[in-house]
Amino acid sequence: MEDQTAHIVVATRTALDQASALAVQYGFSLLGAIVLLIGGWILAGIISRSAYRVISRIRGIDETLARFFQNLLHYSLLILVFITVLGQFGVQTASIIAALGAAGLAIGLALQGTLQNIAAGIMLLVLRPFRVGEYIETTNVKGYIKEIGLFATEMRTGDGLYLMAPNSTLWNTPITNHSREPDRRQQLSLTLGENIDIDLARKTILDILKADQRIKTMPAPKVFLDDLAVDQAVLNIEYWAITSSWSDVRHDVVSKLKFRLAEPDITVKSPNDAPGAGE
Repeated sequence: MEDQTAHIVVATRTALDQASALAVQYGFSLLGAIVLLIGGWILAGIISRSAYRVISRIRGIDETLARFFQNLLHYSLLILVFITVLGQFGVQTASIIAALGAAGLAIGLALQGTLQNIAAGIMLLVLRPFRVGEYIETTNVKGYIKEIGLFATEMRTGDGLYLMAPNSTLWNTPITNHSREPDRRQQLSLTLGENIDIDLARKTILDILKADQRIKTMPAPKVFLDDLAVDQAVLNIEYWAITSSWSDVRHDVVSKLKFRLAEPDITVKSPNDAPGAGE
């Protein structure tokens, strides 16, 4: 009986010693995990904010793109911290990394179209083929840029309608930017009747163009004979104007030509009325 009691006491002490050792071991592991988790969380925030400040100072980097890279770095660091914390408890992190890779691949395949828009949005924000406020035209859409997002670009059409275009449709097509260059050329054709003095008409047109301060002097405006038929002559008019007032200049020039050359057999035509007509 005494031997049995002694065995029970020894077994109890052994169990208590083992439990105490495990408590100490896992207690330190738990404490280290908590410290690592808190420290990693704080450090991830500091690093991501520092990265944002550095990226936002780079010329040409959009605010949206800078925030995207900040969040990407922040959550990547948090995932790394979480995996490290699990390693503190003896968890095989290699299997977790493999599972995350497989999950990422599955998500990528499921969101292939969305990821394509994100990739296109990043390229649009980095290369900047257009900016907010500019008027662009593609084979599918045209209008003023309101906002460039990671998934889609918001636009306003020439007649005031709201338009949202997926970034992939803008990235995979040629883009004509009507607002990017500071100056833009205009072409007009003027049909004169057979009784019109061509030299006088040419001089009058040049006077109209030179009097408008919005029309560039270099290169100088040109008025030249483009076609000569039996009963009419066609004068071709070319000039460069400031892009921001290109449409207003065209309208004013056409009005002045109508007024100054008010003859019944004179007509004014604009061969490129369509491009940028919505500006």
